Amino acid sequence: MSLKYRSTSAYLKPDPIYRSILASKIINGIMLQGKKTISQRIFYKACERLQKRIKGKEAIEIVETAINNVKPMVETKSRRVGGSNYQVPVPVSRRRQQALAIRWVVDSARGKKGKPMWEKLSDELYDAYNATGSSYTKKENIHKMAESNKAFAHLAW
Repeated sequence: MSLKYRSTSAYLKPDPIYRSILASKIINGIMLQGKKTISQRIFYKACERLQKRIKGKEAIEIVETAINNVKPMVETKSRRVGGSNYQVPVPVSRRRQQALAIRWVVDSARGKKGKPMWEKLSDELYDAYNATGSSYTKKENIHKMAESNKAFAHLAW
């Protein structure tokens, strides 16, 4: 009998400064090769920079709003029906919405060149907070794709 996958979300602890599960997930998304202290330093420096750019709000509130702005509501999945592939729009669960948003923000920040990672992450979170930037554009493209293929929604099962 094979071992079943067990989610590690039950073991995830809030980050030490903001006491936020979302911050822990972002830190884990930034982390490369198990170097968590480096990813924590990147995230906290980015939060400090966000705090300075947007006065009157806590950094964690800004990050939460930015992630919520990037969350996709629907996505397309490929279904093979009768010899042809269709892009079928399907709703996205809350956990996947958050995971995709974090992944898109971190990947967009990594894709920029010429600055330290904490500055790139801060810029991307600021853009996501203002509903602009490459991660927000990614969400918009996913929604447009689902909208254009809504005729195939009856193929979802």
